[in-house]
Amino acid sequence: MQRIRLRYTKRGRLRFTSHRDFQRAFERALRRAEVPMAYSAGFTPHPKVSYANAAPTGTGSEAEYLEIALTASRDPETLRALLDESLPTGLDIVDAVEARTSGLADRLQASVWELRLEGVPVEDAEKAVSTFLAAEAVEVQRKTKNGIRTFDCRGAVADLWAAESAADRPGVGACAILRLVVRHLTPAVRPDDVLSGLRAVADLAPPVPAAVTRLAQGLFDEESGTVTDPLAPDREATEAASPTAAAAAAAKAPEGAASA
Repeated sequence: MQRIRLRYTKRGRLRFTSHRDFQRAFERALRRAEVPMAYSAGFTPHPKVSYANAAPTGTGSEAEYLEIALTASRDPETLRALLDESLPTGLDIVDAVEARTSGLADRLQASVWELRLEGVPVEDAEKAVSTFLAAEAVEVQRKTKNGIRTFDCRGAVADLWAAESAADRPGVGACAILRLVVRHLTPAVRPDDVLSGLRAVADLAPPVPAAVTRLAQGLFDEESGTVTDPLAPDREATEAASPTAAAAAAAKAPEGAASA
């Protein structure tokens, strides 16, 4: 059995597709592309697909991940291209690697989000961000199936800053861009929770709903505060195991090392 890990996007109007909508579209794409899928056992077998930390409905994303199990070996890049052709534009398969390490879900420790605030001057956004970051805790409420839940949204925020949109021009209107780095903790803190926190502590209320896009998710580097590619360990393991890499390593070895 071969395992392939894929990165896909939700762009444009397809950001409004739910996770179940994507699951149905992806399973149809698997059939169209004639992927040799492994199936679960039981009376209703399902293709073995593992989804990890899907973005909320209504948000765009450049960094969604899943893993599929195959019954026959396939080239990851060829498989990526076939699946991408079989999905609607906006749900794009942009990367594929063979799984050579364990724990993809464990590597999704943090996300980088972009929040586009139409009608908000960047100066107002900067003041609100400073107030939010200065607070020790920012309590917000979210409606769940068990009722209203109150929790702190400040602790999960590793970084938050404001920038002016490149589209800001006289006559076009103000537009602030927030960049948010949030750790994946329990309870999960979403971008709309941070927006609620900014409204609570600094009275920042965009006149129109924010356009939210996940730019990246992966391992969180505490020293640099950056989020790194979760597929990098698999890519490195593949390169190390390739014949070309083995030949290069042998060429670099000291004379006599092979005989030793």
